[in-house]
Amino acid sequence: MKNQPTPIKAVILAGGSGTRLWPLSRMQLPKQFLRLQGDKTLLDATVHRLEPLIAKEDVLIVTGVEHAKGEAYNSLQHYQTLLEPVGRNTAPAIVLAAAWLLHQSRQSQQGDQAEDPIMIVLPADHIIKEREAFQTALKQAIEAAKQGGLVTFGIKPTRPDSGFGYIQVDGQFADHQSPLNVIKFTEKPDQTTAQQYLKKGDYLWNSGMFVWRATTILEEIKTHLPEVYEITHKIEQQWTQGVAPQTAVDENFPAMPNISIDYGVLEKSSKVSLIPCDIGWSDVGSWDAVHEISQHDSAKNALQGRVIAKECKNSLIHSNKRLVAAIGIENLCIVETQDALLITKREESQRVREIVDVLKQDKNAQEHLFHCTVNRPWGSYTVLEEHTGFKMKRITVTPGASLSLQRHQHRSEHWIVVSGTATVTLSDQTETITKNQSTYIPIGTKHRLQNRGKIPLEIIEVQVGEYLDEDDIERFSDDYDRVQ
Repeated sequence: MKNQPTPIKAVILAGGSGTRLWPLSRMQLPKQFLRLQGDKTLLDATVHRLEPLIAKEDVLIVTGVEHAKGEAYNSLQHYQTLLEPVGRNTAPAIVLAAAWLLHQSRQSQQGDQAEDPIMIVLPADHIIKEREAFQTALKQAIEAAKQGGLVTFGIKPTRPDSGFGYIQVDGQFADHQSPLNVIKFTEKPDQTTAQQYLKKGDYLWNSGMFVWRATTILEEIKTHLPEVYEITHKIEQQWTQGVAPQTAVDENFPAMPNISIDYGVLEKSSKVSLIPCDIGWSDVGSWDAVHEISQHDSAKNALQGRVIAKECKNSLIHSNKRLVAAIGIENLCIVETQDALLITKREESQRVREIVDVLKQDKNAQEHLFHCTVNRPWGSYTVLEEHTGFKMKRITVTPGASLSLQRHQHRSEHWIVVSGTATVTLSDQTETITKNQSTYIPIGTKHRLQNRGKIPLEIIEVQVGEYLDEDDIERFSDDYDRVQ
């Protein structure tokens, strides 16, 4: 064992509420599952920039169950995942991952001394442009972590930004990366304080990226967050007893306190060091930040989609479905989706979450939850029309996919096939329906829709009833483990 290299694992935190980049991001599809730059989602880009230092099979994604079994299913199905039944901030997510990695190590060693992996903990929704510099910093952090340290990364500030947390270090940081002692962590300051930090020169932005041994962070959790440790230990015991991993998590994780790793551990520990970084980092925390990282035209506009901009300056205009035309605007963010339009001053774009808060108070609002087109493990559906008493959808089922065997208590459904071939189960009968044919699903009848063909199946569904929300689904069997 002593001659074996220390295993290195990446833990990618991919939870989120989808508020900061609304209306493009939604609660069921937060920004890490979006393509903001190039053809990769932010999650895929996070994994990709670790190569070849870490192989894809050594990556563990910690995310919410609603993401993994909902809109983000296709983004997550190729990764090893741990699913949080409820969001509990970064400390519970990280300690759960550490416990799982050690459990896997013990299982794989089959009685031999288990390996103690180095954990690289990264948010899934950041952008890092300087990949080589990033990997250099990671290698230095890994060496420090081998000695039992808790290593974080500080981003050299380029402006007095009140949207970031700050870390004060012991002395002025040099131009090259090297571990420094941490004096204190500071929550997001006001603008005046941020300006003072920038002048002092010993404060860096808190990146939220960490490196440490699995046993080291568990020991620190035990010391500083004993309640979190006890719940994690209970989950570990159930794993050892043969309880299904996700079952043990679902049963115990909701009791976790809601607390960040910074506040719960790092602000209290004496083992924390920091590596200063200049890696082209952005947490993409607002539409203003998206403007900064995007390609610009000669007037410093960031344009995406079907956009016509005449005499516009320093603006971000993002079109998703419709043509967006702008004349003579300056310093604005305009983001269009099929069901919402955001217009804000660039410097005010962090206030988007205030709009989401208003939507949450409206029982009839769904614009903060999902888009008109909603991805599902089996395909997607698009709401075409909705009024009191009826709803019309276009449903696309990928080849070989199947919806759950289900029934509804408050609505009937009419299905019309417009492309492909549908295999429909209705009670105990199964029939095949082809293009331009239809079928009727009465209220309370068990039914299932399948695509056994080689091309996508598209149907128009008309729902009629007194209650048409998505929670009027009682599942009896499902290919994607969504039966309650």
